[in-house]
Amino acid sequence: MPLLTSASAAHPRAARPAADGRKGGVLVIAALSRAAKNRDMRTVLVVLFDGVQSLDVTGPLEVFQGGELHVPGSYRIRTASLEGAPVRTSSGLTVVPDQALTASATPHTLLVPGGQGTRNPAPDVVAWLREHGPRAERLVSVCTGAILLAEAGLLDGRRATTHWAYCDKLARDHPSVEVDPDPIYVRDGQVATSAGVTAGIDLALALVEEDLGREVALGIARHLVVFLRRPGNQAQFSAQLAAQTARREPLREVQQWITEHPGGDLSVETLAARARLSPRHFARAFQAETGTTPGRYVDRVRLEHARRLLEDTSDGVEEISRVCGYGTPEAMRRAFVKALGTAPAEYRRRFRPASAPTP
Repeated sequence: MPLLTSASAAHPRAARPAADGRKGGVLVIAALSRAAKNRDMRTVLVVLFDGVQSLDVTGPLEVFQGGELHVPGSYRIRTASLEGAPVRTSSGLTVVPDQALTASATPHTLLVPGGQGTRNPAPDVVAWLREHGPRAERLVSVCTGAILLAEAGLLDGRRATTHWAYCDKLARDHPSVEVDPDPIYVRDGQVATSAGVTAGIDLALALVEEDLGREVALGIARHLVVFLRRPGNQAQFSAQLAAQTARREPLREVQQWITEHPGGDLSVETLAARARLSPRHFARAFQAETGTTPGRYVDRVRLEHARRLLEDTSDGVEEISRVCGYGTPEAMRRAFVKALGTAPAEYRRRFRPASAPTP
């Protein structure tokens, strides 16, 4: 092996038997150990450009650096701009990269953040991604970084997400991409895309957990004072944020009533009576002013309320299903699986704080 030859040449005595009969080669073994460690090290390269969102960069970087601190030799983290020049983030922060993209080898994990700079991406950045993206073992985007991946053709035929405000644009401009606006992150093969800003931390924690195990990811999450991880299919925002606020006072009052009484009778007929409208007129007006149907709004509110109770209380699933309007645990289970891809018990296991009592 060249490595053995090199070690013997550099240290002639290392390969000879010792005078007392013991075999040498300690330096050779050390060299082999370093080589094995280097093989396990994952390079993480973050692409920088003017107008990048600073939290899209620093959030995941803090997570991967936490992995390196917990398990030295796990990650080699670098940042790179097109020519290696400093970039100015969308918040006015100046970031000095480690190197130029043109001098960067294909990394294990290639991370593309988002920000205002993705609106008019530099053609050379897109070209570099098009060349190097397919070679990376993991291709990751945060927020509107997905737009750069799509421009480079790296999301064609794949399921992806981005910041909720840009999902329609991504789908419209790139019809070959299956855009899912709801999850905080999506994994499709070696490609992972996340929603806006802090969702990049969730995705990075999931990747570190995959690489180094749950305990390491948990230690990083505790240090950063965040949840260990939200599942990728958790909704990007609450029911109240997802829907617009109605313009007319009666409809706004109905929205508030739904939020305050998730376990009540929330049929269209009952809600229409509260708004003093016919059921048909109410349904049309509600959708026109909020952007969603009354039924979907009720479903979101009930799901959100059930999630909070699972996270914050020790109430049993049967009790939670009752107070949230599901009626039975089975009905609530079906709603959770449909919306989140996980059952209530599994959801509670993932999100309930470790210090909370188990029901």
